[in-house]
Amino acid sequence: MTEEEAARSLLSAAAVRERAHAMLGLALDGELADWRVDLMQLEPVADRVTAVIRSQYPSLQVPFHARWRHFVVGGRDLWAELSQRHDWVDAAHRGRAAFDLAITSVLLDAGAGPAWRYSDAATGSVTSRSEGLAVASLRLFESGAFSAGPDAFRADALSGLTTRALAKGFQVSEANPLLGLDGRADLLRRLGDQATARPDLFGLKDRPRPGGLFDALAARAVDGRLPAPVILDVLLEALGPIWRNRLTLGGVDLGDTWRHPAMRRNDPTDNLVPIHKLSQWLAYSLIEPLQDAGIEVFDIDGLTGLAEYRNGGLFMDGGVLVLRDPSQQPLSQDVSRPLIVGWRSLTVALLDRIAPMVRERLGAAEADFPLARVLEGGTWATGRVLARERREDGGPPLHIISDGTVF
Repeated sequence: MTEEEAARSLLSAAAVRERAHAMLGLALDGELADWRVDLMQLEPVADRVTAVIRSQYPSLQVPFHARWRHFVVGGRDLWAELSQRHDWVDAAHRGRAAFDLAITSVLLDAGAGPAWRYSDAATGSVTSRSEGLAVASLRLFESGAFSAGPDAFRADALSGLTTRALAKGFQVSEANPLLGLDGRADLLRRLGDQATARPDLFGLKDRPRPGGLFDALAARAVDGRLPAPVILDVLLEALGPIWRNRLTLGGVDLGDTWRHPAMRRNDPTDNLVPIHKLSQWLAYSLIEPLQDAGIEVFDIDGLTGLAEYRNGGLFMDGGVLVLRDPSQQPLSQDVSRPLIVGWRSLTVALLDRIAPMVRERLGAAEADFPLARVLEGGTWATGRVLARERREDGGPPLHIISDGTVF
């Protein structure tokens, strides 16, 4: 196996899942220095997740875990309102705009920190964290801040986006600080540069833009059907170069892939653990625009659960994941530390473990209640509930040093 072949073997949901379950196996064998796993606590956590799903969705009509949920504020679907007022040429035109919005919004959706808030004049709402970031990014998109021309609903001017413009759009001030502001702005600029560099992926039908990926994915559908993991495959190829200061192997950008000393392999991927959280969050969020354009997306569970602090916090706060050294919990942790890499990878594997337990309690079949619904209903929501019960600010159980591009 060449280094390039080894690198590309890590750029898939299947690779994330394989290494995550290997990490869980190591933990259960007592071979992780930072974590031990108490699987007995999965039962009460599954009970809690089930109760949250039933309370929020009594009919069990749970939507997919996707960015679109965060554009619903006070019962108003803000994207639907904007979309209805726009004159679309066809379904593909609308799909490209939806991709532009989803991609920019998801890439801006790293942890905001406990102090930041967004006040939306149109709805009178004040939101924070992921929901606040969603509304702020939608309003920036609506304003034409990402567009090079008169059509505001485009993101073809990202290369020139300034940190100041992003700060203004996100209402950042000394009294309203946002974590990782510079990193977020830099990420969108790099996205704009990458779109220009790869017109084969970003500009099949139009000026290169994130929305061009709609056409790239539509072209990969067979008889109008597209496997969900292919969405991630394309995203990992398209977005790999935008991540700053990440690992490379054989000249290939590895994105959200990190080193962990316990992950041993007799090939160039030794110690490497792929996670691809933001890219998978984005893959989930691109399913609905494709479906709206008449493309059937299947094999949803080919994607994995998301290794972010709500799901990871669920397992920590629920007693499933236990730090071997409790003195580490209040310390600030860099995302590259084995402790954090292990936490995130274990979260992916534990989501696979808890999903069938939740389905059994709900009496739901896997085909009707894929992981995307378990996450939304679900583990993410329960993680937030437990965080609020245990910490006054409702923040994560670990303090992460973030550049705004991971969590």
